[in-house]
Amino acid sequence: MRSTALPFIPNRSRALALGIRAALLCLPLASVVPGAAMAQSATQQVVRSYDIPAGPLSSVLSRFAGEAGVLLSVDGSLLQGMDSNGLQGQYGVDDGFAALLQGSGLQAVRDSQGNYSLARRSAQTDAVELQPMTVEGFALGNALGSMEGYNATHSSVATKTSMPLAETSQTVSVVTRQQIEDQGSRSIAQAVRYTPGLMSTPYGATTRYDYVAMRGITDGSVDNLYLDGQKLLGDSGTYSSLQVDPYFIERIDILKGPSSVLYGRSLPGGLVAMTSKKPQKEASRQLQFSYGSNDYKQAAFDFTGPLDDERISYRLVGVAKDADNQVDGIEEQRFAVMPSVSIDFTEDTRLTLLAMLQRDPESGYHGGLPADGTVTSRNGQRISRSFFEGDEDYEKFERDQQMIGYQLEHRFNDVVSARQNFQYLDSTVDSGQVYQYGYVAPGSDELVRYYTGADEALHAWTIDNQLQFLFDTGALSHTLVTGLDYQRRKAKVVYDAAYGLPSVNPYTGALGAGSPVFYHQYDETRELEQTGLYVQDLISLGNWRFSLGVRQDWVDVSFDHTNDASYGDQSDSAKLEQFTGRVGVLYAFDNGLSPYASYSESFNPNATAAYNANGSGGFDITLLDPTEGEQYEVGLKYQPLGTDDLYTISYFDLKQSNLANKDSNENFYRAVGELTSKGVEVEARLRPLEQVNVIASYTYMDVEYSKDFTGAAGVNNRGNTPNAVARNMASLWTDYTFDRGPLAGLQVGGGARYFGKSWADAENTLRIPSYTLYDAMLGYDLSRVGLQGVGVRLNLNNLTDEKYVAACNSLSQCYYGEERNVMATVTYDF
Repeated sequence: MRSTALPFIPNRSRALALGIRAALLCLPLASVVPGAAMAQSATQQVVRSYDIPAGPLSSVLSRFAGEAGVLLSVDGSLLQGMDSNGLQGQYGVDDGFAALLQGSGLQAVRDSQGNYSLARRSAQTDAVELQPMTVEGFALGNALGSMEGYNATHSSVATKTSMPLAETSQTVSVVTRQQIEDQGSRSIAQAVRYTPGLMSTPYGATTRYDYVAMRGITDGSVDNLYLDGQKLLGDSGTYSSLQVDPYFIERIDILKGPSSVLYGRSLPGGLVAMTSKKPQKEASRQLQFSYGSNDYKQAAFDFTGPLDDERISYRLVGVAKDADNQVDGIEEQRFAVMPSVSIDFTEDTRLTLLAMLQRDPESGYHGGLPADGTVTSRNGQRISRSFFEGDEDYEKFERDQQMIGYQLEHRFNDVVSARQNFQYLDSTVDSGQVYQYGYVAPGSDELVRYYTGADEALHAWTIDNQLQFLFDTGALSHTLVTGLDYQRRKAKVVYDAAYGLPSVNPYTGALGAGSPVFYHQYDETRELEQTGLYVQDLISLGNWRFSLGVRQDWVDVSFDHTNDASYGDQSDSAKLEQFTGRVGVLYAFDNGLSPYASYSESFNPNATAAYNANGSGGFDITLLDPTEGEQYEVGLKYQPLGTDDLYTISYFDLKQSNLANKDSNENFYRAVGELTSKGVEVEARLRPLEQVNVIASYTYMDVEYSKDFTGAAGVNNRGNTPNAVARNMASLWTDYTFDRGPLAGLQVGGGARYFGKSWADAENTLRIPSYTLYDAMLGYDLSRVGLQGVGVRLNLNNLTDEKYVAACNSLSQCYYGEERNVMATVTYDF
């Protein structure tokens, strides 16, 4: 057993960690107690100092809402052509809005959740004409909810509070619901494929998991996915990693770089934060049907609205799909439903209950093929993309996953608010797969094959308690977020294996001789428990924005390896403590330019084991050390005044130590020392015309192993680039919607994605050629011809049917990318 303590906090008592965990389990939010002594009237608003210069009214309101810490939704047409003299002096939120909107004919109206929207004021009756809360044009302060268009202006992923993207001192990209739909994304990995710095196909065309490698961190896991602010606690060492269907998702926020201060254990490349669809007070219903290549069939529904007098609202989302695969003999099936209910107990207290039930009877292809025959030709031949190296008699992957949770929010007054988020996850996987392990002999065209099977069960839960304070100290305006979170995960797996299977010729499909010998491999139980205490202060001083954050974590990890005839019963455990920090500074010029700099840290304890030779011909199995990361980032953001366009350029210098990497030839993990990633990301999201959306990005990365690392081939790979990392990546997507004339209602769009050369192995002996993929979209609003609420869309991916290898994990495991596919979708909103 090992223990790691902070060097500058000696003799840390474990009793403190235990006390914090106990507090988490029994901590009630005082928000649900009527007449809490701390609660004040919501109308007692804090007075803050403002110094906002003159400019377009939309820009002035955006800045005021950001500094006041409130959400403001607005129809952009209401503010068109309006200017403001700015705001100087001390104001409460309502008084500030009143001053800014004086003489405009508009008024800011606060809803039951403390959010604001603009409404016209009747000159005769002085009554307020409320506008719908649905955002048309752009949203000021819309950090979590539904929105229209491609361009989000705010996000909460970097700070756990609403923050303008243009004033966030770290790179954040947002994929909106409309972008997901327009691009016909069938997985979360597909949805983020136009985002800079991301490699979303490190395992090719597989749809079984959502692998997203960020800023060159390609450890082969799916340990960077979050749902509604909570980590999806899958186990990267097993197949028990959860997947969320994109139809359930409202938006995806991608945070680049380390993020442990707010989220605890995490990968240094960044995280992908999904926000699920939530209940709405305005009733709406949607039915959707899709059909496409490989007999792809999907039916989905989305119903939402109030249940009573608008204090209770619901949402019920469901999807069913069935498809073949580009690989022969492989199928995909899914049946899933996501219900949710929101209850407004008072104007200041809301509880949202969430659940998800999902069954995947078939989960598609997840195999690889040798580089010799895919990246390069072998004996003048290349393996077909449709070739299946496995055996249909043994191939299976059945996954059942459930999630229940809640989000409890309470606003004590305009100074203090509280949030508690809870999520419980349960997953079972029954899998079996015949896989190839290279050619039988150097001159042979036959592949050696083995079998592996697993019976897995995972249980995990997370809880995050937050308190937010808005206050001033002199000229400084503070948004202080404090939090206490806890997560626990337990994964059990029983492994079986077989050897002696018939070899297969991938060029003819012919089988060799052989008879499989099955045996029990081993059982393993992995547990992880983490408690974290964090504090973050967001400070405004004039045009300056400062962010300071610190976190202390206590972690227990363990594994038990049993029933192993080769290595015997072994176990290991560790108690860890870790301190992480983040600091950022940004200056928001009045012309929309915002230069920034930041430093952030991460760590990621895991329950994955390393196999270390013990000198007796066997191995000792011990836990890998936690990975640690740190990043320096500088950048420049530009948001033209009065628009929701956003241009971002950033330079990052990222380092990850104790990187855990799995080599397919060895079938176990190694701690490879250190990896450095330096690069530049450029992203532009703009709407040059009301009918046009444009998303453009470019990434340059220089990634290498920066310490000695001897891999399976016995070569020191220091200075080499990890596999599946391209030095250059670029993408462009644009669409145009006709709003007048005979083509009114027609939408056309298209995009291109470039992925540069990458290495097939850690030894850097073989290059994978670069490739460029083209996508297209055509849609039409049939309400233009009398079919109200009906829309059709056609999506084509890999338009030219480029045959390419997306990436390799080693010379024996390479992955073809997705072939050309077409999908037609009919949507009915009523």
